[in-house]
Amino acid sequence: MAKREDLSVKSDDQLSTQLGELKREQFNLRFQAATNQLEKPSRVREVRRTIARIKTLQGQRSKSAPAQG
Repeated sequence: MAKREDLSVKSDDQLSTQLGELKREQFNLRFQAATNQLEKPSRVREVRRTIARIKTLQGQRSKSAPAQG
């Protein structure tokens, strides 16, 4: 599970890339759950919470960024 401290040192591009990967993993986990092939049900929760952490951090960064223009 990614801690907030681990995520806060990453750049915006790295966070966007990780968010895309996590969303793909979440999609695959949903399919595995639907077909009863899920090995670690707790992973669904971890992925969902990490996605929320990244989105929160991105929102905070966009609010604190100086207004362009």
